[in-house]
Amino acid sequence: MKLDNSAFNTSPEPLLDVESLRADTPGCAQVVHFNNAGCGLLAAPVLATMLDHLRLEAQIGGYEAAAARAGQVREFYAELAGLINCGPENIAFSGSATHAFATALSAIPFEAGDVILTTRNDFISNQIAFLSLRKRFGVRVMHAPDAPEGGVDVAAMAALMRAHRPRLVSATHIPTNSGLVQPVAEIGRHCRELDLLYLVDACQSIGQRPIDVAEIGCDLLTATCRKFLRGPRGSGFLYVSDRVLKAGYEPLFIDMHGARWTGPDRYQPAESASRFEEWEFPYATVLGCAAAARYARGVGVEAIARRSPALAARLRVLLDAVSGVRVLEHGPELGAIVTFTIEGWRPEPFKAAMDARKINSALSFREFAQFDFGDKDVDWCLRLSPHYYNTDEEVDQVAAAVAELAV
Repeated sequence: MKLDNSAFNTSPEPLLDVESLRADTPGCAQVVHFNNAGCGLLAAPVLATMLDHLRLEAQIGGYEAAAARAGQVREFYAELAGLINCGPENIAFSGSATHAFATALSAIPFEAGDVILTTRNDFISNQIAFLSLRKRFGVRVMHAPDAPEGGVDVAAMAALMRAHRPRLVSATHIPTNSGLVQPVAEIGRHCRELDLLYLVDACQSIGQRPIDVAEIGCDLLTATCRKFLRGPRGSGFLYVSDRVLKAGYEPLFIDMHGARWTGPDRYQPAESASRFEEWEFPYATVLGCAAAARYARGVGVEAIARRSPALAARLRVLLDAVSGVRVLEHGPELGAIVTFTIEGWRPEPFKAAMDARKINSALSFREFAQFDFGDKDVDWCLRLSPHYYNTDEEVDQVAAAVAELAV
């Protein structure tokens, strides 16, 4: 199954040296990795950075190694800040995007009757967190409708903002169960006009496409480092805007890292986003994240943002041609995630068949996306997510494997 390469701009200027990028990625020799929306393959410099620090911990002790590498640890904040256009003081390390999201929510003093306004294409854990807040505090959770062409109807969402003055507006930039790219900057413009608190989940977009928090206009932004950024598992970060810091927002369970105990009955939160961090750090992981961000910036996020979605677009065209396959993406802008269903298969056996062909993928189920999968009338799908180090030949190989299994 082949396509004319001229039909897709999979090698945009500036030209990426894909061969060198693959040489930097040991996993490319083992598998066809189309699960970057789950975990990207570590680049060799990231792995080397982490192993080097673990060796140092073994040689001189964990506390001593952290002190010796304090300068490199600070680079985590500078590198992540450079990726999203903010200051290092606006970045807090977190063990995951979900933990960062929950920590951000804990800083908001919700009261009964407060409105949380979100979309129908949101990450499962975010939706569960909102429902938990509804159960505990009596907040109202509202979902803006989708537009006919797919994705949130921004005008309708703005009307809900004006009518209900939500305590929080939240949107997921790219949902985990779809390649849809939501117009988070458009939503942000309305939030700024109405002076509303705005939280963005950028878990699937960091490392896949440029993120500019000033352009988005968000007050808070969460992301992981393990997906398209190609960092280690157990890592993420929270962006906290200057206005949120100045307003005194702080996490519910602030600890000795995020605050100073200034007297028997008082404490003083840190002035920076570090008030959202905890004292214990996995320092090898933090250094690995800094290396991953540095690597992505070296490759060029603009170039990545052209190549990865182009590979996904090629894959959608090929899968669309396979009888019995239904590609599920729907929206005016699509990213590097491709989801589809296939007739005659149950989810686990189908993924196992792809695994047997050394093709990495992931399953999504209706419980991950109650609104989206309900609208699409599907109970499960297979998710494929190529990245810039993948090749056209691998795209063709994956599509041919699906076609073979569809017979």
